[in-house]
Amino acid sequence: MSYTIFTDACSNLPGYLLTGRNIRVLPCHYTLDDVPGEYDGDIEAFDSHGYYEKLRGGSVLKTSLLNTQLFLDHFRPELEAGRDVVYVGMSSGISGTYQAARIAAEELAEEYPDRTVRTVDSLGAGFGTGLLACRAADLRAEGKTAAEAGEILDGEVPHLLQFFTVDDLHFLRRTGRVSGATAAIGSVLNIKPLLWGDATGHIVACGKYRGRKKAVDAIVERYRDRAVDAQNRRVAITHGDCPEEAAALAERITGICRPKELIVCPHEPFTGAHVGPGMLALFFFGTSR
Repeated sequence: MSYTIFTDACSNLPGYLLTGRNIRVLPCHYTLDDVPGEYDGDIEAFDSHGYYEKLRGGSVLKTSLLNTQLFLDHFRPELEAGRDVVYVGMSSGISGTYQAARIAAEELAEEYPDRTVRTVDSLGAGFGTGLLACRAADLRAEGKTAAEAGEILDGEVPHLLQFFTVDDLHFLRRTGRVSGATAAIGSVLNIKPLLWGDATGHIVACGKYRGRKKAVDAIVERYRDRAVDAQNRRVAITHGDCPEEAAALAERITGICRPKELIVCPHEPFTGAHVGPGMLALFFFGTSR
């Protein structure tokens, strides 16, 4: 193994990919209704239905950033064992976690000048990070070094597209993504936004639609218009406890161009708290953001 791959728990990866691709996860800590908890990153082992039910009932999740010391504690043993490190992190546009990883990498570069610690800013969240972590594992299997993999991944970041819609604008209101007035009007008029991760890694609206069906149709059209080489790529769909809609979206996606691998699973809890139950997202490689 030429290098160890790390990502954070927000990468949304199911356990079979973490194990099968040998990807290490840094756990995330949170409080749910002031009760502390830890998410180890395996979405298969997480009670997503129970979690989104709590959000429907008004529960509030508070998260904390991964700090520099955590990265040092996980990266240093790998370097001491003679292994390089590649870390694929959540967007610097929505979290300070990536900057903490950068600081750790700079410190370790001085401590271990003969080793490589390469950090990659996914400019995404959920599977916007997870697909790149899987790609890092592919590159490792192909014999790429940590430095080579980092360069390739940086080149693919602008082509990783992330589109999603939400069912309830009030979850976005709570985190300042939309104003209270916009959320109230949107709910009354049944306005559903189409959101995406832009070129700077921020989540922004790129469309507004009257009704859920039109918003989901817009996601499908983005795939039709912008997917590139999907038959040789992984594509992911995540959902905020709406598995039937996720399955229907998967069927439509495969009808356009069947991916090499299509992953459908619940959305991870951290960004899930911001978008809420009913969120439906599509992640794929395509034209530039």
